[in-house]
Amino acid sequence: MIKKIVVVVFFALTMITPVQAKEIGSVNLPDTIMAGKEQLILNGAGLRKKYFVKVYAGGLYLRKKEGNANKIIHADEPMAIRMQFIYDGVSGKELVDAWNEGFSNATMGNLGPIRENIDKFNSFFTEEARKGDIYDIIYTPEEGATVSMKGKLMGTIRGLDFKKALFAIWLGEKPVDNSLKQGMLGK
Repeated sequence: MIKKIVVVVFFALTMITPVQAKEIGSVNLPDTIMAGKEQLILNGAGLRKKYFVKVYAGGLYLRKKEGNANKIIHADEPMAIRMQFIYDGVSGKELVDAWNEGFSNATMGNLGPIRENIDKFNSFFTEEARKGDIYDIIYTPEEGATVSMKGKLMGTIRGLDFKKALFAIWLGEKPVDNSLKQGMLGK
């Protein structure tokens, strides 16, 4: 009887174990995130730095671990990027300027085919990002790329070409931060 109780308690404790988190730059990124009805796992994480200033901790979430950036960029499957801001006070204009530079780098300057989607994406970033703010970009093939800020859904942008350019901001040939790219790839 005691043996049965010990087994039941053991299984109960393992079932309610809290979700583990990865600490990066004093921020805890969860090990999993939901993309629609799918649970994604943390592939890797790193810090976005600009001029030696820690701007945000960024995590890449996928169905399964993957270290090939091109494979991730071109995959038409659920994935997400979480940014949790460390720096207090990144203006909406600074965010849009950074996105525009990232999209230009990701597309080798060929913004025409996705210009309308970029403009819609940029329109979401009107408020200043504050320390502790969480921004999620979640792609699902059925819906497109959804953007949530501080738990509020800002909008969704359809299109695989846009998704490829968006994820190439972090994972492309000219990423926003090479150290962050390597971290997101789990290296």
